[in-house]
Amino acid sequence: MKRGQLLRGALYGAVIASITLGSCKKDSPSPDNGNDNTRWITLTAALKLTNDGDGNGGTLAYAINHEQAINPAYELDIFPVGKGLKLESPRTSRVQASADGKFLYDIQYTGADGGIFQKFKVNGEGNYVREGNEVNTAIILGTSPRWVKAAEGVGIGVSIATETIFTGTFPAVTFSSIKSTAAIASLNLENPSILNTASFVVPFTTEQLAAGYSIGRIDVPIINQAKNKVYIGCNVSKINPNGTPTQNATSGVISWPSDAANIAGTVTIVLDYPTLKNPKLIWSTQSKYGNNGYRTMIQYVGDDGNVYQATGVNTTGYNHILRIDKNTNDYDNTYLFDLSAALGVNGIAGIKAWKYLGNNKGFVMYDINKTGGYLALIDLNTKTATKITTEYETLLNFAQQQSIAVEGDYVYVPLTPVSLPGNVFVYNWKTGVLTKGAKLANGTGHRFIGAY
Repeated sequence: MKRGQLLRGALYGAVIASITLGSCKKDSPSPDNGNDNTRWITLTAALKLTNDGDGNGGTLAYAINHEQAINPAYELDIFPVGKGLKLESPRTSRVQASADGKFLYDIQYTGADGGIFQKFKVNGEGNYVREGNEVNTAIILGTSPRWVKAAEGVGIGVSIATETIFTGTFPAVTFSSIKSTAAIASLNLENPSILNTASFVVPFTTEQLAAGYSIGRIDVPIINQAKNKVYIGCNVSKINPNGTPTQNATSGVISWPSDAANIAGTVTIVLDYPTLKNPKLIWSTQSKYGNNGYRTMIQYVGDDGNVYQATGVNTTGYNHILRIDKNTNDYDNTYLFDLSAALGVNGIAGIKAWKYLGNNKGFVMYDINKTGGYLALIDLNTKTATKITTEYETLLNFAQQQSIAVEGDYVYVPLTPVSLPGNVFVYNWKTGVLTKGAKLANGTGHRFIGAY
């Protein structure tokens, strides 16, 4: 299938009520195993392309059940490629799943089919069946969209582009502002189609624009408890407009020096839902790091209705969780969870991925001073943390970690150092018991990166 086959003419406009584009390729039907009561846990692995651990060779998926996951005698080898589902994206796919694990959702990232949404029925092991329409989000979001399941049954994809505005001819140039233009699309995951779209200029104030603020990346949108707002994480940038500009010798692009140290705080874009209108910015005074994640969801609606949001996931590793108040739709700037302080770590315990569990508890995957891979149970109310020890922790790298599976009292995480075998670890977050379960074979340069 080529992306061009889905295009029926140019599509421009901020809002589209509904777009459903039919599939241009059908997989051969696979038999359903007939057991819809099985809770499948899909494991995903990132494949090497050039360099060990680069994840640029695509993604494999394979489903096991709870009994297999907790069984240390069960051995799983999905390498070489062929045993599991090979997702078509040439880069690591942004995989999402339904809460019951029965469906996987994927938007292909880059390549000829970049931006194509696909839905799969999970029938166990390597048996995934394509279901519903393919949807071309590239019309709105481009071929490298970032997206997540923003609420059960609803996906939201986002992209952003910037344009530096200045006067004069290099080197006699005067900075004016950086225009950040965002695009957003909401998707029906039950009956794959586009529900709504919007495009808007990020509403920095005149003073903020003159000071050099822009947004270079947005991601991890989440719909609030009231289902009337969308919160979108941002990687905020700031340049020094009074610094000395430079010009790239090849591209001719003119830029100003970074002024990241003086960013005022973490920023979230807030939109009305489902209209995707009335964008505004809210600012945290408790943290100043990006909250746009990196291949992983970092915002969750808590049992109390507030949204808990990690920062720094895609940077050098920061350790904050912030809170957005359900009543004001703004940051609660009296609240800050600091993972380093909670663990008593001498250094930076950087949150690489986390999952809200219930009862205001969370499961965190983190590194320390940008090395290793560690696990912890956190309490967002008491702001405490309990480290969960594994024998692989000094060998792990969670830089590409995508998802943590939770079903009832159990948390499932596959842990494999790059190129080395590992295990599925199953943690009972109610009792604190950790089970070293199924053995995971590995291939050179590969690693497991998620569970759903």
